[in-house]
Amino acid sequence: MASAHLITIIPLLFLAIHTIAAHEPPKTAEKTVDVVVEGVVYCQSCNSYGSWSLTGAKPIESATVSVICKDHRNRVSFYKAFATDGNGYFYAKLKGFRMSHYFLDHPLQACRVKLVESPMEACNVLSNVNYGLYGAPLRYEEKRLVGSNYEAVVYAAGPLAFRPAHCASKAYDQP
Repeated sequence: MASAHLITIIPLLFLAIHTIAAHEPPKTAEKTVDVVVEGVVYCQSCNSYGSWSLTGAKPIESATVSVICKDHRNRVSFYKAFATDGNGYFYAKLKGFRMSHYFLDHPLQACRVKLVESPMEACNVLSNVNYGLYGAPLRYEEKRLVGSNYEAVVYAAGPLAFRPAHCASKAYDQP
């Protein structure tokens, strides 16, 4: 008799479990939020030597920049190098960047972009245009990329520039 009750209860228990599972709310995919830094690297023309002007500058393909972030205790919390594309543009996704303090470790305060290397022999001297030598600060320009389960907050840095090692002397007219 007990086995008859057990045989009757097992199918009911199985039905109850499937009914509960069917009424659970659907699991939503976790939204990914990335921090991104973008900018352009140029070769500054000799005509602009000694200034921050980029008049006549040409973009540098395959130039290398680094993004360095420090926490509120001034310890490096993120470092990665990125290469530019054919237009001198870099799109640096800060994969692995973490903020241990929501305000003090914010990318606007914590991160800087520095020039690392130029593939052009004729234009490979670091310049401090927009602080590329010591670390260009990030700017938030209200740019976001949004998808159904993805969001990227995009910050800008620069434009940055290398300069030629040798420029012809300018001829100055004397009165």
